[in-house]
Amino acid sequence: MISVLKENSVATFVESIPFDTNHKINTGVESYSLYENNGIRFSIINYRDPETGKLHRFVTTLPHSINPGTIAVLYYKRWTIEKSFNNSKSNLKEIKAWSSDNNSLKNQMRLTAMSYNLLRVFEEISKTQDSASIHPSDKKHTETLKKRQQDAEKKGGFVNPLFYQKRIARISSYTIRAVQNAIITGKSLASFMDDLVARLVPRMKLIGEH
Repeated sequence: MISVLKENSVATFVESIPFDTNHKINTGVESYSLYENNGIRFSIINYRDPETGKLHRFVTTLPHSINPGTIAVLYYKRWTIEKSFNNSKSNLKEIKAWSSDNNSLKNQMRLTAMSYNLLRVFEEISKTQDSASIHPSDKKHTETLKKRQQDAEKKGGFVNPLFYQKRIARISSYTIRAVQNAIITGKSLASFMDDLVARLVPRMKLIGEH
């Protein structure tokens, strides 16, 4: 569990948790501590966003072997999970249960997950076919990060380096429609993948990219 600590939360400090303050993965982490409330122990991370200077306090039950910087960024990336649900609802039209039977519901979830995973495989493989190109959605993300970095530098800050790492984006509507059309028309896998690769655009260089 990772969540934002409420301002009125009451807990007793137990001890500080050691972490590597020099590792870039812990950029912005000011403290990592163990707390207790009613016999339940959890960790609190004080993270100051180097981009905005704003302090965030995260509460988590994840093991201490996980870097606090990773935990902080995982919270920011929670929207990625929501995008997979959006694909299922908007593109796969899984908006209601097939049946009230428990086994039917399980089968529906399995088939939905399998469909999503296959679509994800097609899109991710297409991205690897041309090292000089990227997916249009990744280009948009790159442009957004570039602008954020420029704005942050004007204020003496910078975007957390972890945001420059690879991400799992929402599966594009084009990919989903292409798969559907390939199934309906019997289009070959090779031809279908060529269509996906053809949509790639030239790669951009990010300011501060690692």
